[in-house]
Amino acid sequence: RCSTAHRIRVIMTSSPRQNEELPSSLETAVLAESVKMPEDAPFIRGYDFGPASTSSSDGAKNGSTPPICYETMLDSLLTTGFQATSLGMCIDEVNRMLRWRLSDEERTNENTSDDLLTDEERSQIRTKIFCGFTSNLTSSGVRETLCYLAKNKMIDVFCTTAGGIEEDFIKCLAKTYIGEFALKGADLRKKGLNRIGNLLVPNDNYCKFEDWLMPLLDVMLKEQRENGVHWTPSSFIKRLGLEINDETSVFYWCAKNDIPVYCPALTDGSIGDMLYFHSFKNPGLIIDLVKDIKNCNDEAFLVKRPRKTGLIILGGGVAKHHMANANLMRNGADFAIYMSTATEHDGSDSGARPDEAVSWGKITLDAKPVKCYVDCTIGFPLLVSRTFAKPRGDWVPKN
Repeated sequence: RCSTAHRIRVIMTSSPRQNEELPSSLETAVLAESVKMPEDAPFIRGYDFGPASTSSSDGAKNGSTPPICYETMLDSLLTTGFQATSLGMCIDEVNRMLRWRLSDEERTNENTSDDLLTDEERSQIRTKIFCGFTSNLTSSGVRETLCYLAKNKMIDVFCTTAGGIEEDFIKCLAKTYIGEFALKGADLRKKGLNRIGNLLVPNDNYCKFEDWLMPLLDVMLKEQRENGVHWTPSSFIKRLGLEINDETSVFYWCAKNDIPVYCPALTDGSIGDMLYFHSFKNPGLIIDLVKDIKNCNDEAFLVKRPRKTGLIILGGGVAKHHMANANLMRNGADFAIYMSTATEHDGSDSGARPDEAVSWGKITLDAKPVKCYVDCTIGFPLLVSRTFAKPRGDWVPKN
């Protein structure tokens, strides 16, 4: 594409009619002038794996290949182009979430509660971060990344689906294995193996989950009847997190650190199967979804401006919309990143770009949201490595 003008010049100069001028229409079509790019315009440059040209203290010398600097490599995503640049922009947006403090905003002088805070107190108030993720991510090794975030109190509100809850607890009881996408369903069914993409979950794992959960459901029903306990999906999940008492669990750390986990589709999975079976053996357990929608929406609604909220959305479906819709209650999140392979062309919310959420009031008009089209098992650990887990980065542990 770039050599077209050069080829035309070669043809014209090598032609016997060397004195013939280039037709103006041809010159206008092919040799159109470019606007002058700004001096500070970012340009494309990827990570250079090339040999060092001179000796260096790290041992790379005389043309030998230098050690790979993974931090520099990840920082170079921003100028690599395509989805690498989108991932780099997501990293920048999350770091903006982490940097913001209420002390960055001017006081309103309206004697609000925030105005009455000292400068030091205002500097401690940060973005409230909402994270929605799909169930396959706890099935995968992204579970360990989510566990790191929960353990270190880096996320303020989580939302996932039933599979996201149960797969975390099941992994405390038994292992999930690497398989292949191409394994035949009929063959696996005969062997009692369940496939999640290229992961394999033995059916025995769900039997162990049933053996662990059913007695707890009996206890929870007893507490409901005798002590008036009012269960909601979030309080149900917190109780399971405390009961599992396993530091490899995402929801153990959420329970321990009092991080709310919302799951409006709690019955859509093995947990729903167990609740269904329990309704035959010992009926009466009530889990109040309506109370939780108030709790969830209040998580955002009560964050009054100029305080800010941020969205980290991994995948789509219920978890994506529930977190975004909660932020509608305050007229939108101030920061947002989406990470997904879904596209918008079928009109699904799962594939929608952030700009669609702006039209609904779920992201603010002046926000700078980013979507990266990438498998979260690749993109999210890389993002966390240059944001929450970045050495000397913008994340500061909470008091």
